[in-house]
Amino acid sequence: MFFYLSKKIAVPNNVKLKCISWNKDQGFIACGGEDGLLKVLRLETQTDDSKLRGLAAPSNLSMNQNLEGHSGAVQVVTWNEQYQKLTTSDQNGLIIVWMLYKGSWYEEMINNRNKSVVRSMSWNADGQKICIVYEDGAVIVGSVDGNRIWGKDLKGLQLCHVTWSADSKILLFGMANGEIHIYDNQGNFIMKMKLNCLVNVTGAISIAGIHWYHGTEGYVEPDCPCLAICFDNGRCQIMRHENDQNPILIDTGMYVVGIQWNHIGSVLAVAGSQKVVTQDKDVNIVQFYTPFGEHLGTLKVPGKQMCSLSWEGGGLKIALAVDSFIYFANIRPDYKWGYCSNTVVYAYTRPDRPEYCVVFWDTKNNEKYIKYVKSLISITTCGDFCILATKADENHPQEENEMETFGATFVLVLCNSIGTPLDPKYIDLVPLFVAMTKTHVIAASKEAFYTWQYRVAKKLTALEINQITRSRKEGRERIYHVDDVPSGSVDGVFDYSKAIQGTRDPICAITASDKTLIVGRESGIIQRYSFPNVALIQKYSLDCRACQLSLNCNSSRLAIIDIAGVLTFFDLDTRVTDSTGQQVVGELLKLERKDVWDMKWAKDNPDLFAMMEKTRMYVFRNLDPEEPIQTSGYICNFEDLEIKSVLLDEILKNPDHPSKDYIMNFEIRSLRDSRALIEKVGIEDASQFIEDNPHPRLWRLLAEAALQKLDLYMAQQAFVRCKDYQGIKFVKRLGNLQSESMKQAEIIAYFGRFEEAEGMYLAMDRRDLAIGLRLKLGDWFRVLHLLKTGSGDADDSLLEQAHNAIGDYFADRQKWLNAVQYYVKGRNQERLAECYYMLEDYEGLENLANSLPENHKLLPEIAQMFVRVGMCEQAVSAFLKCNQPKAAVDTCVHLNQWNKAVELAKSHSMKEIGSLLARYAAHLLEKNKTLDAIELYRKASYFFEAAKLMYKIADEEAKKRTKPLRVKKLYVLSALLIEQYHEQMKNAQRGKVKGKNSEATSALAGLLEEEVLSTSSRFTDNAWRGAEAYHFFILAQRQLYEGYVDTALKTALHLRDYEDIIPSVEIYSLLALCACASRAFGTCSKAFIKLESLETLSAEQKQQYEDLALEIFTKHTPKDNRKSELNSLLEGGEGKLPTCIATGSPIIEYQFWVCKVCKHYVLAQEISNYNFCPLCHSSVE
Repeated sequence: MFFYLSKKIAVPNNVKLKCISWNKDQGFIACGGEDGLLKVLRLETQTDDSKLRGLAAPSNLSMNQNLEGHSGAVQVVTWNEQYQKLTTSDQNGLIIVWMLYKGSWYEEMINNRNKSVVRSMSWNADGQKICIVYEDGAVIVGSVDGNRIWGKDLKGLQLCHVTWSADSKILLFGMANGEIHIYDNQGNFIMKMKLNCLVNVTGAISIAGIHWYHGTEGYVEPDCPCLAICFDNGRCQIMRHENDQNPILIDTGMYVVGIQWNHIGSVLAVAGSQKVVTQDKDVNIVQFYTPFGEHLGTLKVPGKQMCSLSWEGGGLKIALAVDSFIYFANIRPDYKWGYCSNTVVYAYTRPDRPEYCVVFWDTKNNEKYIKYVKSLISITTCGDFCILATKADENHPQEENEMETFGATFVLVLCNSIGTPLDPKYIDLVPLFVAMTKTHVIAASKEAFYTWQYRVAKKLTALEINQITRSRKEGRERIYHVDDVPSGSVDGVFDYSKAIQGTRDPICAITASDKTLIVGRESGIIQRYSFPNVALIQKYSLDCRACQLSLNCNSSRLAIIDIAGVLTFFDLDTRVTDSTGQQVVGELLKLERKDVWDMKWAKDNPDLFAMMEKTRMYVFRNLDPEEPIQTSGYICNFEDLEIKSVLLDEILKNPDHPSKDYIMNFEIRSLRDSRALIEKVGIEDASQFIEDNPHPRLWRLLAEAALQKLDLYMAQQAFVRCKDYQGIKFVKRLGNLQSESMKQAEIIAYFGRFEEAEGMYLAMDRRDLAIGLRLKLGDWFRVLHLLKTGSGDADDSLLEQAHNAIGDYFADRQKWLNAVQYYVKGRNQERLAECYYMLEDYEGLENLANSLPENHKLLPEIAQMFVRVGMCEQAVSAFLKCNQPKAAVDTCVHLNQWNKAVELAKSHSMKEIGSLLARYAAHLLEKNKTLDAIELYRKASYFFEAAKLMYKIADEEAKKRTKPLRVKKLYVLSALLIEQYHEQMKNAQRGKVKGKNSEATSALAGLLEEEVLSTSSRFTDNAWRGAEAYHFFILAQRQLYEGYVDTALKTALHLRDYEDIIPSVEIYSLLALCACASRAFGTCSKAFIKLESLETLSAEQKQQYEDLALEIFTKHTPKDNRKSELNSLLEGGEGKLPTCIATGSPIIEYQFWVCKVCKHYVLAQEISNYNFCPLCHSSVE
């Protein structure tokens, strides 16, 4: 960070100043002094020249108003920026609030206690409240509109300072004896502040200043110290909050009169005076510190007594009140910024985020990329890449491959020019100084430096990748202590313990080129190492402490800017004889410049460099300066005799919207002179001048001028001198052209004036050349336009190519609808399919597939598109069209269309479908998804397997004693599957014996085959038994509950045949109940006998049945009253009658209805009551 005095304003009549305050928003400067002096000034930059912006623009006083009202010395001035008010107070205790009206300041309110003098006033962060403290301990808090909110008398305390916290909840009062008390915003005492900076201090002290930065522009780091307290003896402490037990302590070593933070809380200015041994009087100085107590520099100020200081709102200037003068100093901040491949990288803080916002602004295309980085330390750039040095995030553990440096506290992130992180490197060394070459990154702490050979993906070969995977550390990373003497072999071991060892002479700056590394130390010693094999070559001794080092392009000269802003040069290789007569290497050159804050060597000339001195840029050639240019930009790049500089001050006023106006390009004198010579004198003389001052850029300038004048010989000579092979070839081609106008058109195209060149070609009636030009440029819209407007027949293939290229243009921008129109015209089926897919126009895709010929290479791709969206039918037809039945079957399987899969497999005689099916079913069963497996088999027409699984489920459900109706349904489903299986077998057989005997024969053959197949499971014969069992079980109970006791008994009697399906205890309990209800006690008795003999019952349950039987049969004789009716049912036997499934009664009549599905019978008179079969629920026809 550099600073220099830039302006001085004298107060009339030599009136001594007491205080000064700069309004941060509107730029007004208020200064108070003796004899009631109160002035409001305003500095404004007035410039019509767009190049003169910021500090470089001249500033004049646009306001200089004396405010009349005070009689005594004005001691306190404070601004309320939000409400544009100025509050002032004098030695008599008079307070005046001033307001701005029509460009002038007027009194708005006056207040005087007539008791004591006001020592300090402070507005809170939002400008709503003011706190005023008087010397006698009185405190008043008032509102912005002049109303008193509260007042308090702090007895026995002498007040001298007050400040609000950022949230306006805390007030700090500074006492005359140096104590600081913490109060809440209602005036209640909380505690005394612990002042660590006053340990071991004796004697009377007073507070020089308290300033609490309110975080209005964000903080440089999360949890950043922001409350600065300084005493007149130079002791200072910076705290994170009012109760911080571990503040930053500074001993400034000076007598302090005032302190103030800059606008973003990143720099604390401490103003005062210092005794100098060589002089009798004290010297006025301003010291600058970071929030962490690091000293940034010292500014010396002339005059006898400095009394106050104030920062400008943008942090680029500081105003100092000294005697009867106001001095202004310009500040050149250490911005975190860099420049790589047309991209300016800069960082700034925002109040809404704790991180730094790093902007990668591509100045060529005016595009910006934003990246948020926590705890950013610095930005370093080189070539196309940049390094962001940051503190490691404690919450995020490092990647596995970084485990060897686990515990690393800092990260070097290698990024490209759009901010994409390419390689993060975790290190355990504070990267205070970072330098970068095209291959290496060098990071240095105060004691040691670390080198890392970075690699970028696009440059990796297979061999290099192997080397990296074999050993990431080997040879790529090294650490050297600054006191070591490395020899360039392998002594730079990767050992972080070196970084911990102390040194008496810390590092203060580093720089590197491809072959040299320079390390500067605080004592003025400069160490020169060879690079990349680090070996200490030479030590040079200078009598300045370097702040910035820079090597020229051939590493022969070193530029040094020291902490005082003095630029000196050192020749590294010159051998000179010193005063003792010994020969030494290295010589300090005669040139010395003061107040320098930036410099850059030219990339292509070791004797050229540009430097910034105050608000002027100088270009030096062989240490001779050219005339300066007024600017305050930071230098980005210097090559090809052109300097690119960026006005960072302007950009950071509105960092979200950088403007191209803030990038400045300056041509150096030789380039300007050559251009002027070419324009005014002629090519011959200019070529002589360039011969004397050769540079590729100048030869190129001459070549271009010669081309424009069609001087092909001179153009060729110039292209040869600047080694431009393309230029030479171009001139040769021009020489072969006959027509002058053709040459002219080619040259115009060469200079990029394509519209003009096209117009000339068309004027010559050479549409083909105009089209050729546009083809080279890739301007397909124009090509299409030229093809369509042509009178002759357009070239069909070129037209097609143009349509496809425009289609590609729209497709790249995801404008699929527009792309489709052009692809259709260009007959580009491949891209058309892609567009339809992206547009989800599956109808269009299907039509495209249908229009393609068989076995077209695009069909499988289209089929895959259909598969991805689950459109089975379309996918299958596409696969079949390109003769890939296997893929079609796989698709059906993938989309669970098993029936289709089986059908396809059979029609294409594929064997593996059965095994595939079985495998999938087994997988489902494994996952206990039996119903899914059944569905799978059913869809694939494997009814027999489906029926088996369904029967199994029904059996399991029956054992679980689930609702009988559910069990019946499951058995019905199983039986229906068996019926489908029978049907399938008959049909299969029918297909086989076509043309043979008759249908009956084929059906019989089908059944015979089925018989052979189903020997493994006999349940196919009586598939309906389970359904019948539960049907009658439910029917009997329903009839019983409805009061049809006789019918219920008849139905219940059927259940005796189903003991293998329904537990016997349930069958005979129901039978006994029905018989008892029907008064058929004989049947009831038999049922009880059966129950008592059941082995499944426990002795206790059997006893209960015996007791119940005893109770019934002591009252009733165990005989059936209507035996004749029950005979047939009870006897059963071979000649058993069919049963009506609706009533459970035997069918005696000849007229009955047979269900087509389950083949069960219902009495003719009963079926009229039903729409569906009572057993299988198929509809009655």
